[in-house]
Amino acid sequence: MLVGVGLWIRLGILETPVFQKVLDEDKVEKAPIVEVFKKHPREIVLSALARMAEQAPFYIFTAFIFAYGVTVLHASRDLLLAGILAAVCLSAITIPLSGYISDRIGRKKMYIIGAATMGVFGFIYFGMIDTGSSVLIFIAMVLSLIPHDMQYGPQAALIAESFTPRLRYSGASIGYQLASITAGGPAPLIATALFAAYKSGTPIAIYILVTAIISIVATSFLKDYTGQDVSAEYDG
Repeated sequence: MLVGVGLWIRLGILETPVFQKVLDEDKVEKAPIVEVFKKHPREIVLSALARMAEQAPFYIFTAFIFAYGVTVLHASRDLLLAGILAAVCLSAITIPLSGYISDRIGRKKMYIIGAATMGVFGFIYFGMIDTGSSVLIFIAMVLSLIPHDMQYGPQAALIAESFTPRLRYSGASIGYQLASITAGGPAPLIATALFAAYKSGTPIAIYILVTAIISIVATSFLKDYTGQDVSAEYDG
């Protein structure tokens, strides 16, 4: 059923003006995946690395927290679920707000600010939840997705615009999914291993800081096309 709904929505959405221009000018690549690896290998790698501070902490804050909260903090699952639900509701505001701000100050600058905030917030987060206070645990969880949203808001445009129009979809998709595999998926496992080894949330906060540093460095090498013509071809 969900596949059917998704297909119905997709078929009802018009192509973007940029891609429609590619179609009209008959510039569609026959083998876009091969071509994007030839033309934009740097952007693919940088896109994946730039997402580390968004992906890894997200799964720590939304998945690992349940195991950590119940087994270590002895918090109720109802409290943890309420915290996640409240954080998601807040994200409905902070994601588009971050995207809006990035249109004003630049996608790259907004993304780096978000990554830097994430690097600091990991210590605040574990400092709050490790108190064991239900109120502080809830507040930490509600706030946890804000640094993520500061990156997620401008992320789609920042990454997509790093690739020339005819290869944009393929390049952005590959970079995006590489981060999901290398940063998102392993994050709860890495967090679990760190806690098992050190019996503290601090090493996990340090891990988040490391992902933030990697993202900041990677993002600094991406070009910012905010306010520029992104319909012209600009092969790497």
